[in-house]
Amino acid sequence: MSAPLYRLKAEFFKTLGHPVRIRVLELLSERGHGVAEMLRDTCVEPACLSQQLAVLRRANLVVARREGTAVHYALTSPQVAELLRIARVILSGVLANQVELPADLRAPVPPEQAPRRD
Repeated sequence: MSAPLYRLKAEFFKTLGHPVRIRVLELLSERGHGVAEMLRDTCVEPACLSQQLAVLRRANLVVARREGTAVHYALTSPQVAELLRIARVILSGVLANQVELPADLRAPVPPEQAPRRD
């Protein structure tokens, strides 16, 4: 019996649940990258990057190809880049609402909403 779709989605989002993996996917959304480039752009240790790339490979989100001694990575689907773009739009809205909250708290309370002192 196969897993329900909601469980598969949860596993998919768990795969995305690491900052280094997100950064790697963002880099690969622009174009393919070699490991050396990703090391420079992610500022993590080689072992950490290797581990996170392995997770992304197992999830079939990235593909690796060898060119001599170098390994280059690319996204398996342009839809991964689209998902990251949509996540950015959603987060922008969420953060904009959070920024507005303190301004709302500083605004004077209209008399009809003020607490009653009986």
